[in-house]
Amino acid sequence: MSKTIAMIGAFDTKGPEYAFLREQIVARGCEVLAINIGVLGTTDLFGVDIEASDVASAGGGNLSALRESGDRGEAMKVMTAGAPALVKRLYDEGKLDGIIGMGGTGGTAVITAGMRALPMGVPKVCVSTAAGSANTPAYVGAKDIVMFPSIVDVAGINRISRIIFTRAAGAICGMVGAEPETSPEEKPIITASMFGNTTECVNMCMDALAGEGFEVLVFHATGAGGKTMESLVREGLVDAVLDVTTTEWADEICGGMFSAGPQRLDAPGEMGVPHLIVPGCVDMANFGGPDTVPRKYKDAERTFYPWNPDITLMRTNVEENRRMGEIFAAKAGAATGPVAFLLPLKGVSILDGDGEMFCDRQADQAIFDAIRSGVRDDIEVAEIDCNINDPQFAAKAVEMMLALIDQKNQGDAGV
Repeated sequence: MSKTIAMIGAFDTKGPEYAFLREQIVARGCEVLAINIGVLGTTDLFGVDIEASDVASAGGGNLSALRESGDRGEAMKVMTAGAPALVKRLYDEGKLDGIIGMGGTGGTAVITAGMRALPMGVPKVCVSTAAGSANTPAYVGAKDIVMFPSIVDVAGINRISRIIFTRAAGAICGMVGAEPETSPEEKPIITASMFGNTTECVNMCMDALAGEGFEVLVFHATGAGGKTMESLVREGLVDAVLDVTTTEWADEICGGMFSAGPQRLDAPGEMGVPHLIVPGCVDMANFGGPDTVPRKYKDAERTFYPWNPDITLMRTNVEENRRMGEIFAAKAGAATGPVAFLLPLKGVSILDGDGEMFCDRQADQAIFDAIRSGVRDDIEVAEIDCNINDPQFAAKAVEMMLALIDQKNQGDAGV
């Protein structure tokens, strides 16, 4: 049975380009479901299955009104809301196996909004003038979207675009035709957050949990890692979260480069997934090279550590740790599933170990105290007198993770 690829784009301004792309996809044995997001009109170069009026309606707008107003910003808002609603509905109805689109920054914004509505694993390719730019994360989000550089603008069929569009068609057709094998013995999934400064702890936890029959997926806490991990939780693919490395909150508060946004720590609680929270690596905010560190921090004579030529770590202070503790407690308090904290009293990272450069027990105590005082009475806050990377800490983390999972299972069973 042939696969169906949704082809989404502004057919009013890029009709010839999409006609060429469609020919390439059909030539490779796939069917095309054409979705027009062009507010100004359509094309007669090929059959359009879903017109812009349907996309606008799905976004709570009216295409005629958008045309009359001439407000590009409002049109973008409506189509960006409509594309994901429409694409998700088509996928749920079994009408598409993959999706591809092409455009500049405006078209890319609408196209990728639609792609982000699809689950992980559904093939997604966007040929874009923005691919490779610093703004790519805004389009990709936490999803597996392949951003394909257009090299030249998506404007006409020429010796460059012909190559790019053909290869992109080959990519999406190959992706929908490559069915991943599934194991007959799929194990329950635990996700874990990790950083270089917590690698030892997470590795020990992984080995122990694997011995208990779990598959552990590790996410690097670099902003994108935390977002992706929580995206998988929201998709219902995760059974428990071992949040050893919550450092992304340090970057959110300090303006560092690895923030995962203010929603970090929300997904497990929203989905009722067992969640063990550790204030791992909250002693450090991440900046680029030394020249990227904000002047306000340099003037305050903060403690810095050159992790590598491109990353400069800054030791968080008492007030920043207190704020994180208050946030962590509030996030846990809103959880609908089992949640607990585990605190390492002798350092939240390698650099926070006794005698190390970031060792600051007053700052550590600030986050610990804020968690203890702000958390719900029924949420366990355990502490252990060792560093986060010591074997006894990992053993305790595994013990508590398994207990939270058991608590969840008993609750589901009505015990």
